[in-house]
Amino acid sequence: MSEQYVVDLQEVDRTQVAVVGGKGAHLGELSRIEGIRVPDGFCVTTDAFRRTVAQAPSLSKLLDELSHLSPDDRDGMRTLSERVRRTIEGIAVPDDLAEAITRALTRVGERTACAVRSSATAEDLPTASFAGQQDTYLNVVGPSAVLRHISRCWASLFTERAVIYRRQNGIDHRSVRMAVVVQQMVFPQVSGILFTADPVTGNRKVATVDAGFGLGEALVSGLVNPDVFKVRDGEVFARSIATKQRAIDALPDGGTHEVAIAAERQQQPALTDAQVVRLVELGRRIEAHFGRPQDIEWCLADGGFRIVQSRPITTLFPVPEADDAENHVYVSVGHQQMMTDPMKPLGVSVWQLTAMVPMHEAGGRLFVDVARRLASPASRAGLLDIMGRGDPLVRDALETVLDRGDFVPSLPGTPPGGPPAEGGPAGANTVAPDVQASDAPPSRAPLPSEPDPAIVGELIERSRASNAALERDIGTLTGPALFDFLLEAFEEHKRVLSDPLNLQAIMAGMEATWWLNDKLYEWLGEKNAADTLTLSAPDNITSEMGLDLLDVADVIRPHPEVVAFLQGVQDAGFRSDGSRSEGLRDGDFLDELAKVPGGAEAHAAIAAYLDRYGMRCAGEIDITRPRWGERPTTLVPAILDNVRNFDPGAAERRFEQGRQKALRKEQDVLSRLRALPDDGERKADEAKRMIDQVRAFVGYREYPKYGIVTRSFVYKRALMREAERLVAAEVIPEQEDIFYLTFEELRAAAVSHRVDDRLIRQRKDDFRAYQALTPPRVLTSDGEAVTGAYRRDDVPVGALVGLPVSAGTVEGRARVILDMADADLEAGDILVTTFTDPSWSPLFVGIAGLVTEVGGLMTHGAVIAREYGLPAVVGVDRATGLIRDGQRIRVHGTEGYIEMLS
Repeated sequence: MSEQYVVDLQEVDRTQVAVVGGKGAHLGELSRIEGIRVPDGFCVTTDAFRRTVAQAPSLSKLLDELSHLSPDDRDGMRTLSERVRRTIEGIAVPDDLAEAITRALTRVGERTACAVRSSATAEDLPTASFAGQQDTYLNVVGPSAVLRHISRCWASLFTERAVIYRRQNGIDHRSVRMAVVVQQMVFPQVSGILFTADPVTGNRKVATVDAGFGLGEALVSGLVNPDVFKVRDGEVFARSIATKQRAIDALPDGGTHEVAIAAERQQQPALTDAQVVRLVELGRRIEAHFGRPQDIEWCLADGGFRIVQSRPITTLFPVPEADDAENHVYVSVGHQQMMTDPMKPLGVSVWQLTAMVPMHEAGGRLFVDVARRLASPASRAGLLDIMGRGDPLVRDALETVLDRGDFVPSLPGTPPGGPPAEGGPAGANTVAPDVQASDAPPSRAPLPSEPDPAIVGELIERSRASNAALERDIGTLTGPALFDFLLEAFEEHKRVLSDPLNLQAIMAGMEATWWLNDKLYEWLGEKNAADTLTLSAPDNITSEMGLDLLDVADVIRPHPEVVAFLQGVQDAGFRSDGSRSEGLRDGDFLDELAKVPGGAEAHAAIAAYLDRYGMRCAGEIDITRPRWGERPTTLVPAILDNVRNFDPGAAERRFEQGRQKALRKEQDVLSRLRALPDDGERKADEAKRMIDQVRAFVGYREYPKYGIVTRSFVYKRALMREAERLVAAEVIPEQEDIFYLTFEELRAAAVSHRVDDRLIRQRKDDFRAYQALTPPRVLTSDGEAVTGAYRRDDVPVGALVGLPVSAGTVEGRARVILDMADADLEAGDILVTTFTDPSWSPLFVGIAGLVTEVGGLMTHGAVIAREYGLPAVVGVDRATGLIRDGQRIRVHGTEGYIEMLS
């Protein structure tokens, strides 16, 4: 196919991004929509860009240097990107190309004022808008000026901001090409931006219009505040009219300038309500055409609206698909599971197949619909109670939805307990997003007055036996036989979870915790007394995991060669998924370790640790995440911290210290209760029974998830063997490509030996986009992300508010750590992170306090913080952004807030 350098805008559609870039393709597609007016113009294609820059061989070397820069080298990026731009601007436009552009300009009008606009192939995409990353020039007059500004647009592909944005979105600089759109200039009376969904809340039924006088650059640059109109159901329901003192207008001979708005016009609305509603109607037409909410730039000229750009709004969190027109209220599973990162499709589908209730996917995250239980007065109170105990922000968000009165109508006559959640069994497990790990079983059903502590051992043995049978029976199964077996195993998975004895044991520990906190506050005025009473509780597999790594450090500490070897492994670097970025591969790590003096003992200790805990990892609810057994180098930073920060025997001492502290607390509480003048002996007896109950059962609540993750690792190893066969058969190029297929799609591929490569590529692009999104705690079917709030006025000014989950107060250095592999902790540090799941517990032994953005009273981080006696506050909104790494802070784990110290 011969190269094409210039194409009229009306000949372009959305399929031609590779030819005319994202902006050009969108504008061409817009011009095809009935009733939408787009200024006439043409596109200078990517072929023209490629041919022109080919005249500068030095560019290749500069791009090589740019690609090899560290992401943190901002000075280097700034210098190199400037050199690239200067090089491109200095290239002469080939004569025949300049002639083609001039001919196209003649059709528009040679002396017609034009807008010259960059249109990169990585721009206005569904996954990355690249808004404002390249340049636009307005009111450009004459062929020579247009040619000069086309070169500037080409060069703007390498603005510093564009280079950084591509790096953040994983886009290769060499893969991007630049086209340029040249359009007739519109000289508007009013211009602005229309969002067809509320860009703040995400509500798809609310459109927002920003409007100001003159050219839109005044709004985009922040020169003026816009009028803001909000429209729902064809009516303006909210407006904010700004004082508009300045505008940007076109100059007669080209270019633009600022002008003052006459005093009598400054507070006039830029648009009438009727114009706003008409504009939103046009926006809805555009949204329907593209199939997703749009960010639209518009102008009002000569009484009519012109659309000068439309791009997808990439910051909105997707809405779970529903096959009805009912209102739905979705609660995030990830916030209960302490894993708000996106999951890959295989992880999502396996979780759905093993879940006790229907779970809905959006943005790579899972949600449970609680609308029906909210609608029933009989079940609403219980749902709000359990959600509030787990995460007050979720409860507040649900109450915010309820308070509106019209989104969740009350259902009269619903029987007590409410309807099952979407067909799930009534009662326990019908609403709790974290039913998989039983972090927050939803019902507070009556329990036996004295549940038998022996059931803990029985349940642990049942889990071990079930997992051993799974490992044995899965054997060497392949193909359809493997997938049939796994579907049966998933049913066993659910049977284990729903075992009434399992739920009874979990609830026994939780109920006793709640009872003690409530009653001891009522009787003694003491907050969160159970936090101390649960220290060093038996049978807590997650806290044992942290202590066992201290024992590994004890084996390693006497061998300096081993310590040096591990330090070298750490210094070589890690990627955020735990894999090596260079140097020693995980598969060789233990073998090479064994060759170092003292390495045999270290090898044995680490191998034994992995035998027990190798199925764990960060984000372990996603079966596709690399496990410690697959990436043992992930543990190296924590091991080295333990070697440096602790003396031999620390694990046994810490456990015994916690046990003694809990015993002293028990004696103190009981003696104070007996001294009460009002029925003190009875209160002490009741408290003693509940203390015994909490110590017998509270540790077990960590075991179900351990059992689940153990089973999941067996599933994964079997599926990876299947992936290996698909690679050998050249069905897929890499084993991990199966992570981008659902379980059923993988099953079909194993039978047919066929996979849609385009589907996998699209899923990879989607996953990268999902990583940039922050999932809401509560999401409505209108797309509104409802953020709860702490309704408190008892904290100091400037303090960050959260949920108190582990009592005590501690002051120290904040270490903001987003990846366990980046941990470099010293004694007394306070860990600040987004969320912690059980895989983080090895770090807990070496810190003094904990702050997380996500979490609840009974999520894993909170439980282990209490187990280790660490003051902790969770659910602190934007903690990792508001607290600086290295800053001194004071954590009030009893009261639930963090003070910033100088």
